[in-house]
Amino acid sequence: MEWSLSKIIRIENGDVRISPNDLRPLLTLLNVKDKTTVADLLAFAKIARTRQRTAWYQTPEFRSHITDASMRLIEYEIEAQEIRYYQMHFMPGPLQTAAYTAANFAKFEDDEISAATRHHRAEARDRRRQTVLSRLGDLRMYALFDQSVFHRTLGGLEVFVEQLSFLLDLAVAGKVNVRMIPFDSPHAPLTNNATFELYTLRAGDPTSDVLYRETGLVDEIVEDREIARKHHERFDKIWRASATEEDTIDFMRNRIKELEAHIRDREST
Repeated sequence: MEWSLSKIIRIENGDVRISPNDLRPLLTLLNVKDKTTVADLLAFAKIARTRQRTAWYQTPEFRSHITDASMRLIEYEIEAQEIRYYQMHFMPGPLQTAAYTAANFAKFEDDEISAATRHHRAEARDRRRQTVLSRLGDLRMYALFDQSVFHRTLGGLEVFVEQLSFLLDLAVAGKVNVRMIPFDSPHAPLTNNATFELYTLRAGDPTSDVLYRETGLVDEIVEDREIARKHHERFDKIWRASATEEDTIDFMRNRIKELEAHIRDREST
């Protein structure tokens, strides 16, 4: 084909889509001659190129500020039929309010992340949030939180009350299944995991899981089926051992009342 190695790598990594003009001679080289098959593949190539041009996260303003793993994560969020969040510290991105997101990114002001990068990543998180929330109903979501998440008042009392109320409304409406791992859980050893997310591309089929992991230094997409399977099994085991959804909803209601009382006491002094 007389293509450069870099061009092949970009196509195979999904960084660029193959053009119809490149696809035609490639199909000839691979001896693909069936007219229907060729026509279908060329049509798919045109659609893929169109989607790449119109996808907001593929535009230069976002590509220069979002990691490759994050861009792939966005694509999996669009395609997933089930999402499972295992959170030990903060609310998952698509379930964050705008104020909670701003407070979260403010933590990195002293790091080597530029203001422009923080701005674009916050905007990307807001767009992800809109996309994911618009799919709830068709998309099944399970959020498993350590109890500490509900005690970490990121952004201050008002911001956190708004955040917790938002999550409570989704849980009460049955749009998100939420459970909490209590501090006094006898199953605490099970929770010795870092935060992770699982994206199931075919509902009820764990073999279609894709794993996303993020730390303060790196984020990654893991498509290894065996690794994803182990994380799914661990998630299910901890889910069954956690507080029920009803008890978790009651805990969030009481936590909101407690925080609102602190706000009133502060304003009265």
